[in-house]
Amino acid sequence: MLEDQILLRLFDMRNVFRILTIVPILLAIVTLAQPPRPVEVNGPLKVIGNILVNKEGLPPQLRGISLSWSLWAGKKYYNPAVVNWLTKDFKITLIRASMGVQPDQGYLQNPDEQMKLMSSVIDQAIQNGIYVLIDWHDHNAEKHLDASKAFFTNMAQKYAGIPNVIYEIFNEPVHQSWQVVKSYSEEVIKVIRKYDSQNVIVIGSPRWDQDVDIAASDPITGFDNLAYSFHFYASDPNHQEKLRAKAELAMNKGIALFITECGVGESNGNGEFNRGKTAVWMDWLEKNHLSWVVWHVTDKNETTAILLPGASEKGEWKENNLTESGQYIREKIRQLNK
Repeated sequence: MLEDQILLRLFDMRNVFRILTIVPILLAIVTLAQPPRPVEVNGPLKVIGNILVNKEGLPPQLRGISLSWSLWAGKKYYNPAVVNWLTKDFKITLIRASMGVQPDQGYLQNPDEQMKLMSSVIDQAIQNGIYVLIDWHDHNAEKHLDASKAFFTNMAQKYAGIPNVIYEIFNEPVHQSWQVVKSYSEEVIKVIRKYDSQNVIVIGSPRWDQDVDIAASDPITGFDNLAYSFHFYASDPNHQEKLRAKAELAMNKGIALFITECGVGESNGNGEFNRGKTAVWMDWLEKNHLSWVVWHVTDKNETTAILLPGASEKGEWKENNLTESGQYIREKIRQLNK
């Protein structure tokens, strides 16, 4: 009887040993089977001349989606589950966190809540190995310079040296001159560079980030790794050949462009979704190796929203949860980021 118990124990120990030996091997195989994550592939980004490049000196051409304002209908999607789903299912390599600043319950009124919302998205994007645009989503940023400096000081201190992070310091100036935008931007760049000497900073340009040619005639100097945001809405009748020509002129003058917002509809968020015009813009982005994010994750009744009303705030969306534009965007990003 004692001999039988000893034999059984030895048999159990052999099984335990086998399991302990096999499990690390299986884990290693699973790890090797996983495709490398975008930040692992591209590493820290930088700007050389008029091109955003990766660690190999090649354009990374990141493609992704912008969350909506961190207010109203878009607020509920500022959570790790949504970031995970967009990474896993839409195959994004870039997400934009568009922090509302001036409207009610935005950063000026409720900074603690807005910081928590932003951090939940940024930290999950970093964990997922994708890039993230930290967007000061404000049309009047020059009027809120002190608040902006405080916010980006916090962000730069927290995320300095983490290659996933990209700072977008002024979303869509509207009526401001380039000199006003430039002066504001220089002040914010200074506070970021006190703590983060490397990560890319994206600068706004006049008229909803369309007058990049004007910015290119008098660019900000004295800092490394600066790009300029350029926005378009593919179906808008005013956003066609002339707007592309402005962008090409800016690049020819020597500045790097980053498409921090674009849409398949019109600039008011509604209007038609013209697939032909959208295809022209998509071809243009590919030809010029530009990185872009499309507007936006929300379940509003509008053309540029990717979700139908009532779509889960935790991701896991099926095709019947997506709008026509949402289905198109998902298919396009999955195709291009394959």
